[in-house]
Amino acid sequence: MGTATLTIDLGAVVANWQQLDKRTSAETAGVVKADAYGLGVERVGRALARAGVRSFFVAAAEEGASLREALGPGPVINVFSGHMRGDTDMIADMALTPMINSLEQLVRHVEALPGHMFGIQLDTGMNRLGMEAAEWSAVRDIALEQSPTLIMSHPACADEPDHAMNAQQLTTFHEMTEGIEAPRSLANTGAILLGGDYHFDLTRPGIGLYGGLPFAEASSVASLSVPVIQCRDLVEGETVGYGNSFITTRPSRIATIAAGYADGVIRAMGPKAVLYADDQACPVAGRISMDLISVDITDLDDPNPRTLDLLCPHQNIDTLAEAAGTIGYEILTSLGARYTRRYIGG
Repeated sequence: MGTATLTIDLGAVVANWQQLDKRTSAETAGVVKADAYGLGVERVGRALARAGVRSFFVAAAEEGASLREALGPGPVINVFSGHMRGDTDMIADMALTPMINSLEQLVRHVEALPGHMFGIQLDTGMNRLGMEAAEWSAVRDIALEQSPTLIMSHPACADEPDHAMNAQQLTTFHEMTEGIEAPRSLANTGAILLGGDYHFDLTRPGIGLYGGLPFAEASSVASLSVPVIQCRDLVEGETVGYGNSFITTRPSRIATIAAGYADGVIRAMGPKAVLYADDQACPVAGRISMDLISVDITDLDDPNPRTLDLLCPHQNIDTLAEAAGTIGYEILTSLGARYTRRYIGG
């Protein structure tokens, strides 16, 4: 096999959702935007629906349409970007619920699809999406007359439990939704972990479902095994890869494996990245290139490994992200289309 194998444990996704669900008395939704964080929205969505998830969140109407085709009628599919220009037919045909972000979107939705379900997104300080306090105050009564199915906002710093922004946004959300009978939602994964004050009527875990921080107790969901194309022996002083950035300091054995930055293996992780053969760590040798990575296997017991593992029990998305100077979200959503995908546990 010439491409890496990405194994996605749907049972682990479900187990992570169940663990987060147990932390709250609210309904627990599932965020499956960006193709379920790169792991396949159809398969992940169906696994979560079988486990009891009845509300989902996606970024755009097009994502919602794909999810609806996978799930069929029944589950609520909420669209964070709201009712964008050109979305009307898709929202109607696929029974999507846009999270309205502005007066412009509210007018568009009510005029184009009178009586169609919608939610409201409020900006409580993140300054990204949603109505700010003044705009919301001006349209609140009109919006509430249309019976929104959900009022939501999004925390900016919930992955930092002691950050003052958490309490500030919670207070603002209370102020902006005081007296509203519609269900409310504030908590992403991080805010679920902050405790019950943040849970309201519905929580929206995303990264926690897929094995990422800040949900430290999460089960790993993705593993990545990369085939070895060729091994070679080098003498001391030879170079490896572009720019001669790796120079052997001893007789060495180098494996070249079939993955690179075109497959989402971020080039910046090269100097700190390792791969594993069972329990043995093997450092990357030189620069990560588009399709290939060189790995120093000099100390490996097996001089001719068939595969080396990039994501495995010894290295999850967050430890790999640390090597790349990024976050687990980027590692997951960068995983390449060339991988052979294998689903288990679902």
